[in-house]
Amino acid sequence: MSGVWVFKNNGVIRLVENPGETAEGGGQQSSSRRKVLVHLPSGQAVTSYASLERILFGLGWERYYGGDPDLLQFHKRSSIDLISLPRDFHRFNSVYMYDIVVKNPNLFHVRDIH
Repeated sequence: MSGVWVFKNNGVIRLVENPGETAEGGGQQSSSRRKVLVHLPSGQAVTSYASLERILFGLGWERYYGGDPDLLQFHKRSSIDLISLPRDFHRFNSVYMYDIVVKNPNLFHVRDIH
């Protein structure tokens, strides 16, 4: 997980993962840093929330409606874990991917896209 921490005037900070990607031309180096979440048992790359949701449901995760309309959330009845993802799949980055990996050991892996 690499990136640049951006500090705003209101005191809010956020991690910008590949700041060079938005620069003009982008460059080959920034595109090689893109990541994909892979479900190891099936070898399937997660390319949408629909595919991720099917996998998570099969693992016992359920949708959690916690009140924040900007998030998709999942929980397991057998644990206290909660997975929170941005509703827009284009904002699904390695921070969220690694959260899924940690909460589902040996079932997911984050790989570089070349």
